[in-house]
Amino acid sequence: MSETPSLRSGWTTGACATAATKAACRALFGAAFPDPVTITLPGGQRPQFALSVTRQGEGWARAGVIKDAGDDPDITHGATIIATVRLGRPGSGIVFKAGDGVGTVTKPGLPLAPGEPAINPVPRAMMTEVAEAEAARHGHAADLEIEISVPGGKKLAAGTWNPRLGILGGLSILGTTGIVVPYSCSAWIHSIQRGIDVARATGLTHVVGCTGSTSEKAARAVLGVPEEAILDMGDFAGGMLKYLRTHPVRRVTIAGGFAKLAKLAAGHLDLHSKRSQIDAGWLAGQLADLGGDADLVAEARAANTGLAVLDMAQGAGLAIGERVAGLALARAAKVLDGAPVALQVLVFDRRGNLVGRA
Repeated sequence: MSETPSLRSGWTTGACATAATKAACRALFGAAFPDPVTITLPGGQRPQFALSVTRQGEGWARAGVIKDAGDDPDITHGATIIATVRLGRPGSGIVFKAGDGVGTVTKPGLPLAPGEPAINPVPRAMMTEVAEAEAARHGHAADLEIEISVPGGKKLAAGTWNPRLGILGGLSILGTTGIVVPYSCSAWIHSIQRGIDVARATGLTHVVGCTGSTSEKAARAVLGVPEEAILDMGDFAGGMLKYLRTHPVRRVTIAGGFAKLAKLAAGHLDLHSKRSQIDAGWLAGQLADLGGDADLVAEARAANTGLAVLDMAQGAGLAIGERVAGLALARAAKVLDGAPVALQVLVFDRRGNLVGRA
């Protein structure tokens, strides 16, 4: 596993499910549960997993692995990923089932058809590979039902994008490399992309990318859009816009707090505090352009936060929110690069009051 001196990588739910499937298959075909069980990831790495669950009966076997997400704040860290493998009908091949805590797809636009268990294509391929290998090794046909479950997964899923994506009843079994990189933005951007895919497939013509819960609540009040139109953009304005450039939705609103969207207005596409900072000098320059006097501009240049500048501007009757909205719109439009998208920007203060739109 790749590590840095300070942050430890972990394993995806797909990797854990694959390890559990391999162990269950081996027991089903008459051998002992391998503990630890070794699998090969798409990149060639060969991690080992300890088993936390081992059960078997006539025609079935079950194994479980406790997910270790390393130092990533993954909602499924510590969850038990369980595979129950049953003998299937001759000629049935491998069939996947959603057990307790694993969701079912109900909307088009995802890489799985409605009605399918929310076990993504790469984990399916990994589990199929180990199941077929174990069947061949023991001289059996690979006619198997593989049921993946995550005890408590339904409750955990309430804190994910799954309900908005139409994945109901639990979590998704995810992963493309098998490895969780701590604080990677890839998983978040992937969720934004799937939200856009579902919106397009279900005929939504207006989506709203929000930087956080305050802007989401405020934007829904202003626009009257349904919950499924909301994209949890977070800090990844660039990731959302770049995907929309090639997967356009007719109307897109970017909604966020003043400080976040001031970064976008200043040219930043990643709005996280670790990767971009509020430029008080830039904001002070905007106030000067709006007619702010020298004392106000100097005070703004020394401000510690963007919201402090907003308060100063509002006290002086200067429409800094409108200026930020207009410049953010121009920056976002440049990323869209002529895509057929009608773009709007809404800027809110910390209380959810609209202070700028473009």
